[in-house]
Amino acid sequence: MEDRTNVIHIESLSRSFRIGESEVQALKNVNLTVNEGEFLGILGPSGSGKSTLMNVIGCMDTVQKGEYHLMGLPIQNMNDAQLTLIRNRLIGFIFQKYFLVPKYSVLQNVMMPLLVRGVSHREAMERSLEKLDLLEMKERIHHRPNELSGGQQQRVAIARALVGEPKLLLADEPTGALDTKTGAEVLALFEKLNAMGNTIVMITHDLNVAQHAHRIVRIIDGVLHEEAG
Repeated sequence: MEDRTNVIHIESLSRSFRIGESEVQALKNVNLTVNEGEFLGILGPSGSGKSTLMNVIGCMDTVQKGEYHLMGLPIQNMNDAQLTLIRNRLIGFIFQKYFLVPKYSVLQNVMMPLLVRGVSHREAMERSLEKLDLLEMKERIHHRPNELSGGQQQRVAIARALVGEPKLLLADEPTGALDTKTGAEVLALFEKLNAMGNTIVMITHDLNVAQHAHRIVRIIDGVLHEEAG
C-alpha cells in the first residue's frame, strides 16, 4: 500500500462542542490514513463521535484542531466556498435516507451534481446514463423516487455519488433504511465498486455491515482504535 496515494490523511484531529455550560469533546487526537483504493469501515455506537468524524471527512464541518489533507489538499486552511467546491468535485456522498429530490426523475437526480458543476446538459445525461447502467437502473430513468423500492432508491443515490468521478465515496449507514436482503445487495455493490478502484469510507454502528469493508477502525468516546488483523 506504500506506493498508493493518500486520499485521506488526518493528524491529531480534535473537535469539541459547547452544550450549555459544558464542553463536549467529540473527537480526541484522531489519526487516520486512507489510501487510494481502500474500503474502510468506521464502526461505532451512537454518541461515539463517528458522525462528527464523518462530517469532518466530508468537509461538512471545519477542522478545529489538527490537520486534515484530502488528496493532499489542506482542508484545515479552506474557507466555506472552497469546501463547497471540494465536496462537489472530490467526494461522493451516500446517505441512509437517500436525499433524492421527489419531483425529479431518476435521471434528473443523478445529473444534478454535474449540472451544478457547470457540465453541459448533454454530457451530464451521457455520464448519468452510464452510471445508471452500471447500477442496473437504466430501465427506471423516467421514474420518480416514490415509484422505486428502497434498494432502488439507494442505487440511484449511489449513481449520483459516482457520476462526478469522486476521489472518495463516503457512505453514512448506507443500509440503515433497508431490509437485510436488500442491504446485503447494496454491500455487495460496494464491494464491486471497490474492486473497480473506488475508495470507500463507510460509517456504521453495525459490525456485520462493517465486516464487508477490508479494514475496520472503531471509534469509542471520540478515540479511534485500529482493528487488529
